Parts: sequence; structure tokens; C-alpha cells
Amino acid sequence: MNSKIHNEHTDFLFKAILSLKTMDECYCFFEDLCTVPELKSISQRLVVAKMLSEKRVYSDIVKQTGASTATISRVNRSLIYGSDGYAMAFKNIEKAEMAQQSKSEDEGN
Repeated sequence: MNSKIHNEHTDFLFKAILSLKTMDECYCFFEDLCTVPELKSISQRLVVAKMLSEKRVYSDIVKQTGASTATISRVNRSLIYGSDGYAMAFKNIEKAEMAQQSKSEDEGN
């Protein structure tokens, strides 16, 4: 666990995020919490991380996301030397999407 960010305020933030149940709740919460540029920056870094994890090249990432090469390099360092947070999130998203797809297929039968 990263001791640089671990404190009661961050715990409270993460509890609030984990309490959200729907995409609409997330939109409402983050619209109140973040400025539009902050939210765009956070989501851009997440997309950059996903593309880097898929072995996409910088020029494609710049073209598709508008991210600077400095941002791409920073995200890449996090992927290599970080806490594996991006990988955990991508794995959880994939599992949730597979479960949703399976549920949809079961409902269709």
C-alpha cells in the first residue's frame, strides 16, 4: 500500500467511491467532486494505460487520446514501477463485462 497517499481523508474518498452503485451515481459524484479538466485528465490517463497495456505505440495513443508524450511516459512508468492498480482495475472490468455478457446470454435463452 502506498504510504504517500494513505490517510483518513483518502480512505473516506475511496469509501465514497466504493459506495456508488451505478454509472449515473458515478457521473453525479465525480461531476460534483472534480472539475471538467480534472475528470478528463484522469479518464485520459486510464485510457492511455489501457492502450499501453495492449502494447499500442505512443504515436497511436497520442492520435487517439490527445495525450502528450510526457503523460504517456508518466503512465507507462506507473504501469512498470507502480502498484499494479491499473492492471487490477482492467482485470476487474473484464471480469464484470464477462459476467454481464454471460448474464445477458442466459436471459436470452
